[in-house]
Amino acid sequence: MSLNVDLIYEILKRVDGMTLANVGCASSVFKSVTTEEHIWEELCWSQWPSTRNEEVISLISSLGGFRKFYADCYPMIFTKEMVSAAEWSSVFPEEEEGWQECYDSDDGDLNAASASDFVSIVDVHYRNRAIYSKILWGIPGADDLHGWFFNCPFSINVVSDRAGGDGDLVNISSADGLPPIFSIESERKDGKLWGELSKNIRLSWILVNKRKKQAVNLASWSPLGGQKHWPTDNDFLIRFGSILPAENILPFRVVQCILVMKFRISLDGLEGRSYTLKLTELGMQLEDIEGAHVNGRNSLLILKRAMSCCRTMNYANVSESYHRYLKVRNELQDEKTWNEGLIDTLCALGGISAFAICCFLVI
Repeated sequence: MSLNVDLIYEILKRVDGMTLANVGCASSVFKSVTTEEHIWEELCWSQWPSTRNEEVISLISSLGGFRKFYADCYPMIFTKEMVSAAEWSSVFPEEEEGWQECYDSDDGDLNAASASDFVSIVDVHYRNRAIYSKILWGIPGADDLHGWFFNCPFSINVVSDRAGGDGDLVNISSADGLPPIFSIESERKDGKLWGELSKNIRLSWILVNKRKKQAVNLASWSPLGGQKHWPTDNDFLIRFGSILPAENILPFRVVQCILVMKFRISLDGLEGRSYTLKLTELGMQLEDIEGAHVNGRNSLLILKRAMSCCRTMNYANVSESYHRYLKVRNELQDEKTWNEGLIDTLCALGGISAFAICCFLVI
């Protein structure tokens, strides 16, 4: 007995994208249902509440529809990087089997990337519940590479308590499933709240290039790291992001796209059992491997290239890539510190000539 098509549709609209794509290969009936645009539209609405916006719906249609949008934006960016500091800025060796350079070549022309081309679609979930959504058309404060934006450090802030007001938009309370804490001191020791946030906070930051009709999700599904934001004991800083290619744009071939989310604890109950987490900061910046912020011009070129990066469904690959990046960054910093120490030593000895003479006398 065959299932009614309407019943199949009702069942499939409750599954995730991977299951939906796999089911479509089972039979012609399933394929017919899974290729309907409406089922992917509802899936995107569930995954990213921001996509319900009428202007965003129109934008997604111009990109090729919700099915293509989901395929482009659900996977994470995965950029291959070198395994040592010495190799990082060198020419790529022979590519491993199965690997492809997925991004387009770029002429680096300043006019090839404009701030008005980009749209940010941001969604935050806690325990599979949407707690914050934001759509940014263009880049706030940017005047298409003219004026200060050209050379100043690039950043996009969608939530900031510095100006006041926006930080009050999102609150999570212990009633939402947060573990009880008795004091900031006890949390510092056992880290229960930090563990809960690391496990159950999800961030999606989809960037759309309207001109090229491409989209990509710059966020890792789960946090890549973070810290308690000292000296303010009540703050947690959580980092998401991705490693982006920067070949022919910056001396080093990659940069880190850092997506920072900051929550502040407000204890408001007996013995600290009742408390609230307030989202006080959410923003993006690009940082090169030496720790310097990338300027506006280069950031737009890098983000444009990111649209064609390789994708992966395996979070472990993204996490490994990120930590290898950190390892190389630390190697470079250690090498720089050692070189600076050697120069200071030579200066203290009266210069390189004096140092050479001392070595000769010892020999």
